[in-house]
Amino acid sequence: MHFDLIELIKTVGLLGVWAIVFAESGLFFGFFLPGDSLLFTAGFLASQGFLPIWPLAVGCFIAAVVGDSVGYAFGKKVGPAIFTKEESLFFSKKNLARAEHFYETHGGKTIFLARFMPFIRTFAPIVAGVGRMKYKKFLAWNIGGGFVWAVGISVSGYFLGNFIPNADRYILPIVGAIILSSVFPAIWHLLKDRESREKLLEWLARKKKV
Repeated sequence: MHFDLIELIKTVGLLGVWAIVFAESGLFFGFFLPGDSLLFTAGFLASQGFLPIWPLAVGCFIAAVVGDSVGYAFGKKVGPAIFTKEESLFFSKKNLARAEHFYETHGGKTIFLARFMPFIRTFAPIVAGVGRMKYKKFLAWNIGGGFVWAVGISVSGYFLGNFIPNADRYILPIVGAIILSSVFPAIWHLLKDRESREKLLEWLARKKKV
């Protein structure tokens, strides 16, 4: 999988990586894009001379912040009507509902926390816009989360490539660990919530009968 990601980054280059980060941060179809692993792998490739690290990190940070702001503006404009939109290839009603529940539970800090949670990351700014969260508050959490996420993960990949001998041997397990750690909060939240846990058990019971 990581080799495909490496080839993707080499193909699309710096502008392509920025575009993917922007899309995952605030566009409906961005929810299935590989944000965390993309940033780390791009940082690693920067350590190998394929990309310049600081334009990569700063550009991804800007793309993440702008992407979230676009999502917020869209949610604010469309409002509650978005929840009645039909499910499609580019829109996941289930992930929108997850983001709404997460937002109701954690409030403004959701914008920061969501950066590290696939699926919720894309829909959290939209939900904040629907909920008419004050933009100054939204922007503060957006900038903080965007910086830690975009700069932190890409620079981590860069330092790994620079300071660990034969670091390319460890890319696959590290990217795998990043993917697992990024979905763990969502799994933990699912298991912690009684209603979600009961629904999961019901679904597993139905699958057993089939």
